[in-house]
Amino acid sequence: MKNIISIILILVLTSCKTNKEKEISESPLTDNTELIEIYKNDQADRRIENIDWSVVSKNDSLREVRIYQLLDSNKVRTSKDYHNAAMIFQHGGDSVAYGMAVKLMRKSIELDSTANKWLLAAAIDRNLISRNKPQIYGTQYFRMRGKPWELRKIDTTQISDEKRIEYGVETLAEQREKVKRMNRKKISELLVQGKSIDNVVKIIKSQNKTDSEFDISESGINSFGYSLIGQGKNKEALKIFKLNTELYPNGFNTYDSYGECLLLLGKKEEGIKAYKKSLELNSKNKNAKTIIEQNK
Repeated sequence: MKNIISIILILVLTSCKTNKEKEISESPLTDNTELIEIYKNDQADRRIENIDWSVVSKNDSLREVRIYQLLDSNKVRTSKDYHNAAMIFQHGGDSVAYGMAVKLMRKSIELDSTANKWLLAAAIDRNLISRNKPQIYGTQYFRMRGKPWELRKIDTTQISDEKRIEYGVETLAEQREKVKRMNRKKISELLVQGKSIDNVVKIIKSQNKTDSEFDISESGINSFGYSLIGQGKNKEALKIFKLNTELYPNGFNTYDSYGECLLLLGKKEEGIKAYKKSLELNSKNKNAKTIIEQNK
């Protein structure tokens, strides 16, 4: 009798364990919140107006160490996790780090075919350059001290413009225009001259988009807005992001950034409205979808 009871007990316990394991395995994976925070810190370090690269480099090294630990403990699991981890290695300083970025981004896209592929293209380019080979997509630019920006050496025979577009990279013609844009004055110089944000807005509005003294492209204005956030000037940043939506009303990213700033200032209703507009302009904007879902 005791043997029969023991067998029954074992069967019951085994069944419970199996059901529990099945329940865990079937539960949806969630993005690693620590990785999200690590990614945010990585980006914040690069939005500061006058970057102390000795401090940022140290932070980058510490972030790399932590990512390796998370990988070893199987805590990098979703497509976004792999993307966030890849960005950290993208900011490494050698071919080993860039190789890791490529590997992680390939995994991110394997898990989600709709994932943004730009980072994979950039990681491939950096990895090639680190091994003294020309880039193939055209994501990497450089500038010698006191010299204008240039596009790093590129092998234009390896990748078509159609492939570049698929990976979110500018066409070769657009890359040449981008170099011109990068060599224009930064909007932040106006603040150094003592101009107020309201004056900066007026100056931007007065510029000719195709032949401007300052970089008033959509991305140039957006970057300026984020630099203000990095300085804790969220209210000033809001004016810049709002201006960007007015100058580039069809740019989904302008509304995405505007919505982010509105949320930072506690303007939830307006922020979600901006994100919805961004999603309307680009139905593939996963960030907007996530933010809207989180704020229902």
